[in-house]
Amino acid sequence: MSRTSVKVSKNEAIAQLTADHARVKKLFKQYDKLAKADAGDSERQKLAKTICAELTAHATAEEEIFYPAARTAIDKRDLIDEADVEHASAKDLIAQIEGSSPSDDHYDAKVKVLGEYIDHHVQEEQDEMFPKVRRAKLDTIALGEQIAQRKAQIMQNKGMA
Repeated sequence: MSRTSVKVSKNEAIAQLTADHARVKKLFKQYDKLAKADAGDSERQKLAKTICAELTAHATAEEEIFYPAARTAIDKRDLIDEADVEHASAKDLIAQIEGSSPSDDHYDAKVKVLGEYIDHHVQEEQDEMFPKVRRAKLDTIALGEQIAQRKAQIMQNKGMA
């Protein structure tokens, strides 16, 4: 495989979104370890901020770029509608986490529940939506380039780039 095709496959939409899922899952596991070890507030808040930024960038790129393309390509509107609703619930928790601190009641619980929401969402995307999109023969390489640019822009706006 040439160097170019490796780069292309990394930026392919589904490969990129799946990599995001794996990265955020690791971050949630790290957070869980910090919470169980009663790590300091600043350490937990920094990691929670990273989780929230990653999820915001990912969800926004999906909503603006991937979901509209998937909606036109696959005959399963309900899958996309459910994903939109799951994103809304996640965004609500993200806003609560970003607007509070680890010393607040339920902070760790909110991060944990967000992780559980995301696990459920990821499973549905990877088991149901992504295979249907692959079979629909969408140009996932072009979509992936757009997604990568949009996520980078969001991360930069959040001061995380």
